[in-house]
Amino acid sequence: MASIAAQIPKNLPFRYRIACKKISGKLTVGKSLDESYKIPDLGSLDGQSSFGDVRVGWSESGLLIQVAVTGKKKSLWCRETAILESDGLQVWVDTRDTHNIHRASKFCHWFVALPSGGDGKKNTPISTMLKINRSREDSPTMNRQSIEVKSSTSKTGYKLSCLIPDKAMHGWNTEENPNIGFNFALVDSEFGWQTLAIGPEMPISEDPSLWQTLSFQN
Repeated sequence: MASIAAQIPKNLPFRYRIACKKISGKLTVGKSLDESYKIPDLGSLDGQSSFGDVRVGWSESGLLIQVAVTGKKKSLWCRETAILESDGLQVWVDTRDTHNIHRASKFCHWFVALPSGGDGKKNTPISTMLKINRSREDSPTMNRQSIEVKSSTSKTGYKLSCLIPDKAMHGWNTEENPNIGFNFALVDSEFGWQTLAIGPEMPISEDPSLWQTLSFQN
């Protein structure tokens, strides 16, 4: 029994509600988010390594996610032909914050942003929207809107800013739905995975019941 219990993620019995601060002024990919937008390091409760600073802000126009990864000794590994294996950010959004379903609805979305690897150039970032495996219905916004991304890289890491516009998220309405289902994963060929709470040992890429809640605050 003890060995089985040890395999169960410590965060699995809990659902976290995380306050998300509103961004003032026009939402742009170049806008800087200060320390007050930082997401708590919940994954460390399950023994995950914490190698990235993750910050999220919202406005009626969409979500802005910014990450900073430091301490790398190996070069970035980013490939357009291997998006999910590349170093970068993955984000899941459920605009209805529904946690009692195990298969994604049309309100669920999966976005990926890489700090480099686009157009065969080292510092050209990549962004895309992916279909969620086993989803009951794909989002009507599937790849109909561009996901803005900006990055800077160095020998020891990178900074990445990703703007997901409201039109890319079906059902986005911050007045009627001030809470959204949310999850992220920083994937790194050197450090592994850093997630919001539950790690890749569970099917976090396809099961919305494993995502947490962002609660929009003014």
